Amino acid sequence: MTKLFLLIASLSGFSAVAIGAFGAHALKARLDEHAISIYQTGVEYQFYHSLALLAVAILSHFYPHSTALRISGYAFVFGLVLFSGSLYILSLTGIRWLGAVTPIGGLGFLVGWFALVVAAWRLN
Repeated sequence: MTKLFLLIASLSGFSAVAIGAFGAHALKARLDEHAISIYQTGVEYQFYHSLALLAVAILSHFYPHSTALRISGYAFVFGLVLFSGSLYILSLTGIRWLGAVTPIGGLGFLVGWFALVVAAWRLN
C-alpha cells in the first residue's frame, strides 16, 4: 500500500506540474476564460490531493494495517481521476455531461479526508 500510494502521489504531482504548465502556456490563447478557470481548478485540486495522498503513503508506512488509511488513499486516487480528470476533459472539449461526474470525484475527496480523520483518531 505504501509503495503504491507513493508512486501514484509522485506521478500525480509530476503530472499536475506538467498539466498546469501546459495550461498556462499552450491553452491560454486557445480557451476562453471560463474554460481556463475550470482547467485551473482541476490542477489546483490535483496538487492538493497529490500532497494528501503523499501524506497517506508516509503514514501507511508506519501504520501498514490501517484500514482507514487504505480507504483514504484509494478515495483520494478515485477523486483525483474523476474530479480533476473530468474538469480537464470538460475544459478542453466542452462536453457538458462531464460536469455531472465532477461531484462524484469531489465525494471521493471527502471520503478520503474523512477516512484520514478516522485513521488519526485511531492512532495510539
